[in-house]
Amino acid sequence: MSTPLPSAPDNNVAATRHPPLPKPHRQRWLLWLVGAQLLFVLAVAAAGYATGRFGSVVVLRTRPVDPRALRFNDYLELHYTISLLPGHLWKGSTLPRRKDPVYVVLQPRPGAFEAVAVYPERPDVEPGQTVLRGWVADTWRRSMRLRYGLERYYVPEETRRKLRRQQPLQVQVSVAPWGQARISQVEVLPAERAMP
Repeated sequence: MSTPLPSAPDNNVAATRHPPLPKPHRQRWLLWLVGAQLLFVLAVAAAGYATGRFGSVVVLRTRPVDPRALRFNDYLELHYTISLLPGHLWKGSTLPRRKDPVYVVLQPRPGAFEAVAVYPERPDVEPGQTVLRGWVADTWRRSMRLRYGLERYYVPEETRRKLRRQQPLQVQVSVAPWGQARISQVEVLPAERAMP
Protein backbone atom coordinates (compact mmCIF):
# COMPACT_ATOMS: atom_id res chain seq x y z
CA MET A 1 0.00 0.00 0.00
CA SER A 2 1.41 3.34 -0.96
CA THR A 3 1.13 6.42 1.17
CA PRO A 4 -0.15 9.54 -0.52
CA LEU A 5 2.44 12.20 -0.96
CA PRO A 6 1.83 15.42 0.95
CA SER A 7 0.38 18.05 -1.28
CA ALA A 8 2.50 21.05 -2.14
CA PRO A 9 1.50 24.25 -0.35
CA ASP A 10 -0.79 26.49 -2.29
CA ASN A 11 1.33 29.42 -3.45
CA ASN A 12 -1.73 31.59 -3.93
CA VAL A 13 -2.62 31.38 -0.22
CA ALA A 14 0.92 32.36 0.82
CA ALA A 15 0.90 35.22 -1.65
CA THR A 16 -2.32 36.63 -0.28
CA ARG A 17 -1.00 36.64 3.29
CA HIS A 18 2.21 38.63 2.71
CA PRO A 19 2.40 39.99 -0.79
CA PRO A 20 5.91 41.14 -1.56
CA LEU A 21 6.31 44.74 -2.61
CA PRO A 22 7.23 45.20 -6.23
CA LYS A 23 10.88 46.20 -6.62
CA PRO A 24 10.20 49.60 -8.23
CA HIS A 25 7.83 50.48 -5.38
CA ARG A 26 10.46 49.54 -2.75
CA GLN A 27 13.09 51.62 -4.52
CA ARG A 28 10.78 54.64 -4.67
CA TRP A 29 9.99 54.29 -0.96
CA LEU A 30 13.70 54.06 -0.09
CA LEU A 31 14.55 57.08 -2.26
CA TRP A 32 11.73 59.08 -0.65
CA LEU A 33 12.98 58.17 2.84
CA VAL A 34 16.60 59.13 2.06
CA GLY A 35 15.41 62.36 0.39
CA ALA A 36 13.29 63.30 3.43
CA GLN A 37 16.25 62.77 5.77
CA LEU A 38 18.50 64.84 3.55
CA LEU A 39 15.95 67.66 3.37
CA PHE A 40 15.61 67.64 7.16
CA VAL A 41 19.39 67.95 7.67
CA LEU A 42 19.58 70.75 5.08
CA ALA A 43 16.64 72.58 6.69
CA VAL A 44 18.27 72.47 10.13
CA ALA A 45 21.56 73.76 8.70
CA ALA A 46 19.79 76.50 6.71
CA ALA A 47 17.76 77.59 9.74
CA GLY A 48 20.94 77.85 11.84
CA TYR A 49 22.69 79.84 9.11
CA ALA A 50 19.69 82.15 8.60
CA THR A 51 19.39 82.75 12.34
CA GLY A 52 23.02 83.83 12.52
CA ARG A 53 22.83 85.88 9.32
CA PHE A 54 19.47 87.64 9.68
CA GLY A 55 18.92 87.52 13.43
CA SER A 56 19.48 90.34 15.86
CA VAL A 57 22.25 89.80 18.39
CA VAL A 58 21.49 90.11 22.08
CA VAL A 59 24.01 89.86 24.90
CA LEU A 60 22.92 87.92 27.97
CA ARG A 61 24.66 87.37 31.29
CA THR A 62 24.70 84.13 33.21
CA ARG A 63 24.84 83.53 36.90
CA PRO A 64 28.22 82.23 38.08
CA VAL A 65 29.17 79.00 36.35
CA ASP A 66 30.97 76.27 38.30
CA PRO A 67 33.90 74.90 36.24
CA ARG A 68 33.87 71.68 38.31
CA ALA A 69 30.82 70.63 36.28
CA LEU A 70 33.17 70.17 33.31
CA ARG A 71 34.94 67.22 34.96
CA PHE A 72 32.13 64.88 33.98
CA ASN A 73 31.16 66.18 30.54
CA ASP A 74 31.97 68.83 27.96
CA TYR A 75 28.73 70.74 28.50
CA LEU A 76 27.77 73.49 30.90
CA GLU A 77 24.27 74.18 32.15
CA LEU A 78 23.83 77.93 31.76
CA HIS A 79 21.53 79.84 34.09
CA TYR A 80 20.81 83.27 32.67
CA THR A 81 19.93 86.33 34.69
CA ILE A 82 16.72 86.49 32.58
CA SER A 83 15.78 82.91 33.56
CA LEU A 84 14.29 83.91 36.93
CA LEU A 85 11.96 86.89 36.48
CA PRO A 86 9.68 88.78 38.89
CA GLY A 87 5.96 88.20 38.47
CA HIS A 88 5.16 91.90 37.87
CA LEU A 89 6.67 91.56 34.35
CA TRP A 90 3.85 89.18 33.33
CA LYS A 91 1.40 90.91 30.95
CA GLY A 92 -1.14 88.11 30.49
CA SER A 93 -4.72 88.11 31.79
CA THR A 94 -4.32 84.69 33.46
CA LEU A 95 -1.32 83.34 35.34
CA PRO A 96 1.10 81.23 33.30
CA ARG A 97 1.38 77.48 33.86
CA ARG A 98 4.29 75.08 33.48
CA LYS A 99 5.31 74.39 29.86
CA ASP A 100 3.33 77.37 28.51
CA PRO A 101 5.16 79.27 25.76
CA VAL A 102 6.01 82.88 26.61
CA TYR A 103 7.59 85.81 24.80
CA VAL A 104 10.15 87.85 26.72
CA VAL A 105 10.79 91.43 25.60
CA LEU A 106 14.48 92.29 26.00
CA GLN A 107 15.74 95.86 26.29
CA PRO A 108 19.42 96.78 25.83
CA ARG A 109 21.11 98.02 29.00
CA PRO A 110 24.79 98.77 29.63
CA GLY A 111 26.66 95.47 29.27
CA ALA A 112 23.70 93.18 28.54
CA PHE A 113 20.02 92.93 27.66
CA GLU A 114 17.41 92.78 30.43
CA ALA A 115 13.84 91.51 30.42
CA VAL A 116 11.24 94.28 30.63
CA ALA A 117 8.02 92.29 29.99
CA VAL A 118 6.73 88.74 29.50
CA TYR A 119 3.72 88.05 27.25
CA PRO A 120 1.66 84.96 26.46
CA GLU A 121 1.54 85.98 22.74
CA ARG A 122 4.21 87.53 20.56
CA PRO A 123 3.97 91.33 21.12
CA ASP A 124 4.89 94.26 18.89
CA VAL A 125 8.05 95.89 20.24
CA GLU A 126 9.74 99.25 20.01
CA PRO A 127 12.91 99.76 17.95
CA GLY A 128 15.93 98.35 19.78
CA GLN A 129 13.91 95.77 21.68
CA THR A 130 14.03 92.05 20.88
CA VAL A 131 11.57 89.24 21.60
CA LEU A 132 12.97 85.93 22.85
CA ARG A 133 10.68 82.91 22.99
CA GLY A 134 10.79 80.77 26.11
CA TRP A 135 8.78 78.29 28.14
CA VAL A 136 7.61 78.39 31.73
CA ALA A 137 9.60 75.96 33.87
CA ASP A 138 8.09 76.94 37.26
CA THR A 139 5.87 79.64 38.70
CA TRP A 140 5.64 80.92 42.23
CA ARG A 141 3.57 83.60 43.85
CA ARG A 142 5.89 86.47 42.90
CA SER A 143 8.27 85.05 40.30
CA MET A 144 8.66 82.65 37.40
CA ARG A 145 11.49 80.54 36.06
CA LEU A 146 11.82 80.31 32.28
CA ARG A 147 13.77 78.15 29.86
CA TYR A 148 14.86 79.29 26.40
CA GLY A 149 16.44 76.20 24.85
CA LEU A 150 19.83 77.91 25.26
CA GLU A 151 20.75 76.43 28.62
CA ARG A 152 23.19 73.78 27.44
CA TYR A 153 26.50 74.83 25.91
CA TYR A 154 29.40 72.76 24.61
CA VAL A 155 32.54 74.36 26.02
CA PRO A 156 35.53 74.59 23.66
CA GLU A 157 38.99 73.94 25.12
CA GLU A 158 39.94 77.64 24.97
CA THR A 159 36.94 78.71 27.09
CA ARG A 160 37.48 75.78 29.44
CA ARG A 161 41.02 76.98 30.25
CA LYS A 162 39.71 80.46 31.17
CA LEU A 163 37.21 79.07 33.70
CA ARG A 164 39.29 78.86 36.86
CA ARG A 165 36.65 79.61 39.50
CA GLN A 166 32.94 80.34 39.62
CA GLN A 167 32.38 83.33 37.39
CA PRO A 168 29.67 84.67 35.10
CA LEU A 169 29.74 84.39 31.34
CA GLN A 170 28.62 86.81 28.67
CA VAL A 171 26.63 84.99 25.97
CA GLN A 172 25.86 86.39 22.52
CA VAL A 173 22.60 84.97 21.16
CA SER A 174 21.29 85.41 17.62
CA VAL A 175 17.51 85.76 17.58
CA ALA A 176 15.82 85.33 14.20
CA PRO A 177 12.73 87.40 13.29
CA TRP A 178 10.67 84.19 13.37
CA GLY A 179 11.72 83.48 16.98
CA GLN A 180 14.45 80.86 16.65
CA ALA A 181 17.52 81.58 18.79
CA ARG A 182 21.00 80.11 19.04
CA ILE A 183 24.20 80.81 20.91
CA SER A 184 26.79 82.44 18.67
CA GLN A 185 29.56 83.25 21.16
CA VAL A 186 30.43 82.81 24.84
CA GLU A 187 32.96 84.93 26.71
CA VAL A 188 34.29 84.50 30.24
CA LEU A 189 33.96 87.81 32.10
CA PRO A 190 37.02 89.14 33.92
CA ALA A 191 36.66 89.62 37.67
CA GLU A 192 36.29 93.43 37.45
CA ARG A 193 33.37 93.10 35.00
CA ALA A 194 31.67 90.33 36.92
CA MET A 195 28.20 91.02 38.27
CA PRO A 196 27.75 90.95 42.07
